[in-house]
Amino acid sequence: MKSGTYVDICRASSIPVFQHKLKELSAKALLWKQILSRGKNDSAHSRQVPSATNLNSKKKSPSLEDFIIKRDYTGARAFLEFSRDSGEDDKVITIDQWIAFCYFHLGDYQRALELYRHIYNVEPATDDINLNTAVCMFYLGMYDDAQKLVEQIPNTPLKLRLMFHLAHKFNNEDQVMELHDSLQDNDQDQLSVASLHYLRAHYQEAIDIYKRLLLDNKDYAAVNVYLALCFYKLDYYDMSQEVLEVYLNKYPDSTIAINLKACNRFRLFNGRVAEQEIKNIVDNGTFGVDLIKHNLVVFRNGEGALQVFPGLLDIVPEARLNLAIFYLKNGDVQEAHSLMKEIQPSVPHEYILKGVVHAALGQQLGSKEHIKTAQQSLHLVGSSATECDTIPGRQSMASAFFLYGQFEEVLVYMNSIRSYFVNDDVFNYNLAQAKCATGYYKEAEELLMQITDTDIKNQHTYCMVLAKCHIHSGRPELAWNTFLARDTNSESFILLQLIANECYKCEEFWVSAKAFDMLEKLDPSPENWEGKRGACAGVLYSLAYKTEKSEKGRPNNGVTDVIGLLRDSQNTQAESMIKAIRKHMASFK
Repeated sequence: MKSGTYVDICRASSIPVFQHKLKELSAKALLWKQILSRGKNDSAHSRQVPSATNLNSKKKSPSLEDFIIKRDYTGARAFLEFSRDSGEDDKVITIDQWIAFCYFHLGDYQRALELYRHIYNVEPATDDINLNTAVCMFYLGMYDDAQKLVEQIPNTPLKLRLMFHLAHKFNNEDQVMELHDSLQDNDQDQLSVASLHYLRAHYQEAIDIYKRLLLDNKDYAAVNVYLALCFYKLDYYDMSQEVLEVYLNKYPDSTIAINLKACNRFRLFNGRVAEQEIKNIVDNGTFGVDLIKHNLVVFRNGEGALQVFPGLLDIVPEARLNLAIFYLKNGDVQEAHSLMKEIQPSVPHEYILKGVVHAALGQQLGSKEHIKTAQQSLHLVGSSATECDTIPGRQSMASAFFLYGQFEEVLVYMNSIRSYFVNDDVFNYNLAQAKCATGYYKEAEELLMQITDTDIKNQHTYCMVLAKCHIHSGRPELAWNTFLARDTNSESFILLQLIANECYKCEEFWVSAKAFDMLEKLDPSPENWEGKRGACAGVLYSLAYKTEKSEKGRPNNGVTDVIGLLRDSQNTQAESMIKAIRKHMASFK
């Protein structure tokens, strides 16, 4: 039998013909852009907070500074807007700058940008305003506009950090290295370097920087969130949660921290448990709302994907990946491919998904080109120094070898991670196919019989592999029953051919004779007659000499059943064979 259908590349759900259980890339969905330091030392952050006296001489409490210190940017914005609209302070431009600052920290970069542009039109532009505008453009993905604007501004630490990240976005490696060398050993610059390591999936390098910063600055509570993100990306969910609790104990209402906790719970438990963590922050305003909407779809196993993901394709990068996964799960391989065509993979899970999509499309279209692309993508992940010893890395290498048809190698990698997937139907299906291909039929049969997923059990490939394992394990009647349970179509015809030929090879002649008899009725070709004739002769030989096979797989009525099969044939040789059998039987009376 030809090599089977591989079903598991990143642990998602069933995909017809070429299945993969990509349980998510999904919770990899959690994104927090650790891009630029937001300390008080640069640009708008460096402005002295206006005192309550300047903004509202009549009210001493609460003050703007109180709101900022508490990170209550919604309250700060309302305070500022009231002061501006009431006319109690004539420094409207200064107030607008602070309102833009609040919008930025609320994650509403579009409103912040609009306000900075308004300020630019009202008064002569300053370098601070232009720099803040460029930062907002960066967060909105307007990288070309940000680059053009920032080039007009004199060098400052924040400008260099912004250019550092723009160079990364433009894949300008020379400029990345040049700007990296220009960054200093201060906290803001090191945070920026760590964030770039994070964006490039160099999580251990980022962890080293964050740990060093925490040793010297124990009051940098937010660094614990960055650290937890890195542990999460490395699949250390318990460790991620432990570090994250340090921050949540101080700021239990943090949207980002709560979302990360939910993602950890999703990976450790399930989507229902994860959803409980974020249900109270779904409608909490602007900040993080897109991320929460995205992850809710993930936690609900794709429910509402077509309503939510398309609108987030240019906002949450993982939305494109997860929408592609959704299409794969539902058999829309072409749609998944259309989405992935626009992605140039840069991190392991993107390469894995690219491999999955091309493998699925390759098997659907019979395209060697797509299969080759899948092999390359998956082999690249599995052989990389950072991924070779991870579970996804070993799954990827097993997948690549599966597509190469090197099943002994598949077993090496799958056996190394088998303890993590003891009751996983998809994993067991793949392992069974590899074992069947390498001759471990009994073990493969046991694995296939453990599977409960009806989507897998209804697959043509599953029935083919199971039938072959039954036959080689000495139970051909179960293979015959597998055929009888299938609907009559082209796939059942192929299954019947497999049963007829494999039973013949294994000297299970009675089931082989029945299968060839059925094939001859469907297609009275010389090949099917010859197979039927040889199988019938094998049955007679077994009955005559009382072989072990005749005891286990004999016809109920012995020679009479064999004659019945031959009589149904339209081949002229059938009657001659029946006469010879009867003559032989008469000689024994």
